[in-house]
Amino acid sequence: MISKLHIQNYAIINELEIQFESGLNIITGETGAGKSILMGALNLILGQRADSTVLQDTQKKCVIEGSFKLKESELLKLFFTDNDLDYENEIVIRREINANGKSRSFINDTPVNLSQVKQLGIHLVDLHQQFDTLEINSENFQREVLDALAENKSHLLKLKQQFENYTTVKHQLHELKAAQETANKELDYNKFLFSELEELALKENELELIDAELKLLNNAESIKMQLSAVYGVLTQTDQPIVNQLKSLNNKLKTLNDFHPEISLLSQRLNSSLIEIQDIADELERIEGNVKYDGERIAVINDRLSAGYKLLKKHGLTTTEQLLQLLQDLQKKLDGYADISSSIVKLEIQEKEIYDDCIKTASLISKNRAKQIDAFTKNVNQLLAQVGMPNARIKVQLTPSALNVYGTDTIDFLFDANKNNKFEPLGKVASGGELSRLMLSIKSLVAKKLSLPTLIFDEIDTGISGEAAKQVGIIMKELSQAHQLIAITHQAQIAARATTHYFVYKEIVGDKIATGVRVLNQDERITAIAKMLSGEKPTAAALENAKEMMLN
Repeated sequence: MISKLHIQNYAIINELEIQFESGLNIITGETGAGKSILMGALNLILGQRADSTVLQDTQKKCVIEGSFKLKESELLKLFFTDNDLDYENEIVIRREINANGKSRSFINDTPVNLSQVKQLGIHLVDLHQQFDTLEINSENFQREVLDALAENKSHLLKLKQQFENYTTVKHQLHELKAAQETANKELDYNKFLFSELEELALKENELELIDAELKLLNNAESIKMQLSAVYGVLTQTDQPIVNQLKSLNNKLKTLNDFHPEISLLSQRLNSSLIEIQDIADELERIEGNVKYDGERIAVINDRLSAGYKLLKKHGLTTTEQLLQLLQDLQKKLDGYADISSSIVKLEIQEKEIYDDCIKTASLISKNRAKQIDAFTKNVNQLLAQVGMPNARIKVQLTPSALNVYGTDTIDFLFDANKNNKFEPLGKVASGGELSRLMLSIKSLVAKKLSLPTLIFDEIDTGISGEAAKQVGIIMKELSQAHQLIAITHQAQIAARATTHYFVYKEIVGDKIATGVRVLNQDERITAIAKMLSGEKPTAAALENAKEMMLN
């Protein structure tokens, strides 16, 4: 509930503070005294946009503070947790508006944005003004009313979880199908690329190796001549190097006994002889293996041509890169098969979750349908009670696509004159009719629908007498479990007040300012009597006022 409202430098209000109580808080006063200005100030701390025109004194900022006592609420705790705010049993919302039109909002002195204030405000205050048709025309509100009566809360929570799962799987399926569509466009091309590489069947470093082999084959005759010439010098000339080394080594050996180091030199020369002989043997072997092979050259040229063509095509430079590309293409081709398999699995999963959603949604729809007759009957009775005997409401439940709230579209239709022409509320109901209709509906669902503090701004427009009395009775009953704040011009409603506030204008300095005070018992009698008979109430009006308050 709202416990205190402090307003400073707003419209014609210089500074005032109102302490609200539980039960039915009634606000009365002269037209233009500033009653609706109080509601405007309250709207500002609940997130309504503002500009500098609301400042009474443009040299100072406007400050509005509202103190709220909170009941235990998981939704409120969740809000505070999600927004990294400290949850307390009493909170203060403050709005500051500067002369340049910029404003700041605070929750318990922590800066917040307007969106956060609006979200919190939904849990704190239900403000219904005379021409505010948005809420009752909202499908969300109409659905919440029917679901509160049908006690669908647990089913809706279950459906919410199921629908979120369904939405997630559906999104995954959509992405997979989009990926498959893209993949299908690439599939044939990737298959062709893979086939080209697979058909060539390259081995590791093959292109580099056969390129070297081709150079050897193309220069075979020259290589053989050079190898043969070197081999000949080493072993086959008139004085081959090998024979000369043997002769030189033999001469050294004859000197071994004459000098100790000659033996070591002889061993080294012998090692060189063995190494050169080995080199000669290797040269002979290589020369014997080097042969010109025209057929092999043709084969290598064809293979190199095919390999170089693929290197150029893919912008690569090595056999290893082509082999890696082959592996990558294989993974892509395997991935296409995996996508198809995953799509089949997700389609099965999607259908299972959808069927579960429909099962829960059907139960919700069934519960809603069961409440319609009793709901319309009770509302229509209350409408007659509050002075609208010819008005009727009708609830239309039509099938819709599955969503988080079920498979129903809910419409409250209205017939103001018993002509059987039911139309949407916003088209046919006046502001006063909507206010009384809202009061009738809220009085039915207040215990089941978690309504915050209820505020009605001139709900009594267009009624008087017995209808006003009945509105007062309904509001009094509703205030037993909820805090109600109502601006009224009707004595029958004001007489039901738990606390009665009087709004007045006074001259402060050279300006008109708004003031508010709580009336005592005698002042209430006088104020109600004035509402009945005018500024100078008669004795009969005073007695009537006393009787109305006693009853």
